[in-house]
Amino acid sequence: MPASLPASVLDLAPVLPVVVLDDAADAVPLARALVGGGLPAIEVTLRTPAALDGIRAMAAEVPDAVVGAGTVVTPAQVTRCADAGARFLVSPGWTDTLLSAMAASGLPYLPGVSTASEVVALLERGVREMKFFPAQAAGGTAYLKSLAGPLPGARFCPTGGIGPGTAPDYLALPNVGCVGGSWMVPADALADRDWARIERLAREAARLSAGGTCR
Repeated sequence: MPASLPASVLDLAPVLPVVVLDDAADAVPLARALVGGGLPAIEVTLRTPAALDGIRAMAAEVPDAVVGAGTVVTPAQVTRCADAGARFLVSPGWTDTLLSAMAASGLPYLPGVSTASEVVALLERGVREMKFFPAQAAGGTAYLKSLAGPLPGARFCPTGGIGPGTAPDYLALPNVGCVGGSWMVPADALADRDWARIERLAREAARLSAGGTCR
């Protein structure tokens, strides 16, 4: 049986791995390493031709993984990702057309925002969980902290330029549910198929919490 979703994707783990797959054959062992390290939610970005096959393989063969699709930017991609078995959707930004398609899919989704106006527009539409992207370039923890007071209804998964050294600062914010990052899937480890190293890095990421202490 596939892993069940909680009320929010943001509550699955403190870190959401952001994965770029060049070879779909790596999908299953990579997902097993991440899940084994305590990171069940996995965002596979649609940046390579292998992405959809990777999502399909993870969804079919790693039942404890909650596999989502990232870099979703068109309604057609929404359909293809849902058909491949994606359990949630993540976009770097949004339009009304894309938002409607994601909502119609029935899957949880995190539309990307980087300004207060975009957050307000989503709140008007009943969307309360969002991706803050690109997090570091768009203002980092200082910007998100400034949004917490006037926009307490919004909750974020900041992604972009975040590593193990900065993740605890984001996790300390009241409007952050989790952070997205790729540091637990370094390119050289993936190229070497060093699943043990990836599992170790995932385990370290899964223990991150506000202030850098282990949960």
